[in-house]
Amino acid sequence: MMWDLLLPCGLALAVLLAVLFAFADTDFLLALYEKFGKDCGSLSGKVVWITGASSGIGEHIAYCLAKSGCRLVLTARRVEELERVKQACISQGPNSAALEKNILVLPLDVVHFHKHREAVQTVLEHFGQIDILVNNAARGQFAEWIKVELDVDRELFETNVLGPVSLSQEVVPHMIKRGGGQIVVTSSMAGKMGLPGARSYTGSKHAIHGYFESLRTEMAGKNIEVTLICPGPTFSQLYLTAATERLGETLGLRMEKTQKRMSTSRCAYLSCVAMANQVSEAWIMQQPVLLTAYIIQYAPVLGRWLLKKFGPKQVQKIREGK
Repeated sequence: MMWDLLLPCGLALAVLLAVLFAFADTDFLLALYEKFGKDCGSLSGKVVWITGASSGIGEHIAYCLAKSGCRLVLTARRVEELERVKQACISQGPNSAALEKNILVLPLDVVHFHKHREAVQTVLEHFGQIDILVNNAARGQFAEWIKVELDVDRELFETNVLGPVSLSQEVVPHMIKRGGGQIVVTSSMAGKMGLPGARSYTGSKHAIHGYFESLRTEMAGKNIEVTLICPGPTFSQLYLTAATERLGETLGLRMEKTQKRMSTSRCAYLSCVAMANQVSEAWIMQQPVLLTAYIIQYAPVLGRWLLKKFGPKQVQKIREGK
């Protein structure tokens, strides 16, 4: 009698989970935190430093955190764009007068490693603390593997890997001294699987995981959390500024509104939920990319076979939002 009840209940639960997963745009753990965990408002009052804050995901993370009452440091190369984001944050925040003095615009190119220590001191002089560092600045790259100049790999590695590593290395000692903090890094689905036509970008995102997983292990017991954010196809300016196979060349393409991509604001919001709940790693991507990430993570042999079976052209279409 018990089995007669358990079997249909189990089947019904399996069907329900399958339906929910079919429409999911994040991994199961982050989905649970979104529904039942801490909301972004729990970050209110914290000092959050965001690199790559002048556009894309970084810009929208700034908006989300401004609404949540955070004190912000906005960093990128373009001062005029940072000022634009600051004014937009002020208009969206709960207290415009307070936000005016609680948002610091700090122009910085992340590959200017010699300026990182000075930048950290500037933030500390202004706010007295750094609670969360969001390493979001990065550059894309698209070209055939065999055509890429090695100098392009070096350039992407400096921007996407050594920039975040160097800045974090200057911030972490302060966090240890204060008794805690959080390092957040915007990685990518490219950090979990081998994307065709993006060797420099994919390699740099895989490297990010190695560096910051190492940091996570070393910080055990020091109350320093590390959160890796892995977005899938998301609307941004990634194609506009992306490198190609030749050093100094830019792809210069804009994403089309008709493409199948996650909205920038949704990706940013889920990233902030991951921060608030100190998630170790968050997958923020629509189907079928999310399913692919699960297969690659938990059944890598099957995942690699599927990628070979369907071929790079199909993977390319998914990455391009087609």
